[in-house]
Amino acid sequence: MRKSVVSQASEPGTAARLLCGVAVTILVFLPAGALAQFVKDTSLTGMISSAKQPTSDEKMMIEADTVAYDMDADSVTATGRVVIYYLNHVVVADEVTVDRKSKRVTATGNVEITDPSGNVARGDRIDLDNDLANGVMEGLELITTERVAFTARNATRTNGDLTTFNDGTYLPCVDCNGVKGKKPIWQIKANRILHKQKDQTIVFENATFEFLGVPLAWVPVLSQPDPSVKNKTGLLMPSIKSSKKLGYSIKVPYYVSLDPSYGLTLTPTVYSRQGLLFSAEWRQRLEGGKYSITLSGIHQNDPEAYAGRSGDELWRGSVESSGSFKINENWSWGWNVAVASDTTFMKNYDLKSGNSDVAVNKVYLTGVRDRNRFDMAAYGFFVQQDDSLTSKLEQDRDLQEKQPYVGVIDHKVYAKDPVWGGEASLTTNFTTITRTRDDIYQIDSNGNGLFDPGEKTRVRAAAGTFDRLSIDAMWRRRMVDQTGGVMTPFLYFRGDAIFSDPHNSAVLPETSSGLLGRAMPAAGLEYSYPVAITSPVGNQIIEPIAQLIVRPDETEAAHISNEDSQSLVFDANSLFDYDKFSGYDRVEGGTRANVGLRYSGSFSHGFGVSGTLGQSFQLAGVNSFAEATRYDTGAYSGLESDVSDYVAGLSLSTKTGFLASSGVRLDRDSFAVNRFDGQVLGIGGPLTAALTYAYIRSQPDLGIDEDRSELQAATSLRLTENWRAFASSRYDLINDQFVRHALGVAYDSEEFSVSFSYSKDLTTTPNDQTFYLRAGFKTLGDLGTSFGIDN
Repeated sequence: MRKSVVSQASEPGTAARLLCGVAVTILVFLPAGALAQFVKDTSLTGMISSAKQPTSDEKMMIEADTVAYDMDADSVTATGRVVIYYLNHVVVADEVTVDRKSKRVTATGNVEITDPSGNVARGDRIDLDNDLANGVMEGLELITTERVAFTARNATRTNGDLTTFNDGTYLPCVDCNGVKGKKPIWQIKANRILHKQKDQTIVFENATFEFLGVPLAWVPVLSQPDPSVKNKTGLLMPSIKSSKKLGYSIKVPYYVSLDPSYGLTLTPTVYSRQGLLFSAEWRQRLEGGKYSITLSGIHQNDPEAYAGRSGDELWRGSVESSGSFKINENWSWGWNVAVASDTTFMKNYDLKSGNSDVAVNKVYLTGVRDRNRFDMAAYGFFVQQDDSLTSKLEQDRDLQEKQPYVGVIDHKVYAKDPVWGGEASLTTNFTTITRTRDDIYQIDSNGNGLFDPGEKTRVRAAAGTFDRLSIDAMWRRRMVDQTGGVMTPFLYFRGDAIFSDPHNSAVLPETSSGLLGRAMPAAGLEYSYPVAITSPVGNQIIEPIAQLIVRPDETEAAHISNEDSQSLVFDANSLFDYDKFSGYDRVEGGTRANVGLRYSGSFSHGFGVSGTLGQSFQLAGVNSFAEATRYDTGAYSGLESDVSDYVAGLSLSTKTGFLASSGVRLDRDSFAVNRFDGQVLGIGGPLTAALTYAYIRSQPDLGIDEDRSELQAATSLRLTENWRAFASSRYDLINDQFVRHALGVAYDSEEFSVSFSYSKDLTTTPNDQTFYLRAGFKTLGDLGTSFGIDN
């Protein structure tokens, strides 16, 4: 047996063999601080004893075919597949020699060292002095756990800190893209590569950047953090852009590492037309969480580029911040905040929070434990679009003043044990909303951009303060009868306490200030009878379903503000919902029956089909969706009559990569299509394609006089292993015009990616056209640029 296990008290010959393994490992991997403990005693025994003392379970193991002791030369040589294990390091060599006279340690032949992190160094020969702080390794290849590699003719270690790679090459990957022996398409060659371990810095001297084997750039000195560094002071990748109102721009971020847990990114961006935009982002990680704060500002050289808009100011700026913290294993809190000096600053200058028409500001607290969940949040909304310059309609003016301040508390708990053999839950919601200006939608029937006498208005939200406390208790039990039918009885109770203080009684004349209550008890039964059909081609389930819900009429529908229940979509997904309103402000009343048929089939060759078809009926009481309120919530929903529209949904799936789904709502009388949406996704060989179609019939009483119908297509074609082309387009079928185009090509590999794309937005006047170019280099960063063109 080749293996021997030695402890600190082993004989000198074995200890010398151990020293070789430890020395080779230290040369490349161990930090400088660790080297100090090896140089207190230069004797062989002292060098061993001053190393980290192994405990009884940290034994040193050596494997070798032969060990020779030369008493005259005072040396020890181990040969033949030498393997040393120590403190999770593994050293492999053909031969290891300890020369006690010259005080040198030498390992030769297929030297390989693996450290505890998985980094691997390979070489032909390594030669160290006895203090292990200086040495040379010939024919070096160093591969990190990030699969980044250094190669060199030789490497030297000096003072336990500086490693110098002579005639070195930096490779961003080895066996790139998982292909054995595949080289990266770019690399950096240098006369010398200096790795300063204490500073965690790699310096390239007389460096050449090669791409596809062709030298593209030369620099006398190039410095960057080593691959282990998470943050280090230095320049980040710049970006270049162009736009009509800003001119050409270059952004050069600079990161200042102040501590492993916090740092500052300073980003000056120079615009040829507007001047210098300066941003500073502070990021810090604390125990249990992290946060960031970004301040941005500019003194515009040419504010008249935004004449008549909110951006027509000399000084503009913004504050953005986010944070998330864990209080303990059950509770967390955080925030997202973005505000600016004017509505379009963050959009104009392409800041992080400028990618939407409204920035949602939120502070939240969340708790989750077992079957309980608690959420508390405060919201504010910052509008990032200007009021219309041409429209005189109310909905196009004073957009920011119409935004609410919202506080919400949600709590839901499920009973741990069955209640009456079923599942019970309790949901509580408290919402408070304050708004300073009424949000009124004026229906411009004649299309002249003015609100004329006799034209209708619709209330979207009222000014004032509105508070609501809601409690929703639910119980249901699923049972299977002797015939195979599934019976689910259920009970629920909704109770609300509502306080209203509208600012303008003319907007909601039915709503008066003060406190009112609302209660909605309900009892129901759902019965389905699934029929399973098994055949050689597959399995199918046909399941007729009938659902009956008995409850009193809804009360106070016209007397309360409706903020969260205006979005109402009746389709196959909501057919069997107990309450089809989307929020808490409205509650469905009256006796209703929902009936339908569900189908699912799983066939051979991976083909699957599922679908739902059904209709809803108001059997007794007042139909909540037909209630005449200032919000017109139920109008055109398909539920406003006692007999609803027909709804259906269908989905298909295959294991070959083809997926399809669709939903439709058909008129209850004429079977005309009132709403339809469909999606198709196909993956075949190198081609991926998706097609989406949507149609909604006109809703004149809501100010939508025309049908809406759009077709959107997107495709990606894999040209080669790494190259792909992509394109997308949206087309307005009603107005017979394109809405947006985009197309491009991209190259993707492990160490490098590049994409070039073009987009055109035809909804703006003039049409916006933008070219994008982005290149990404593994470990170095991304470089991007975009150029905008106005037609």
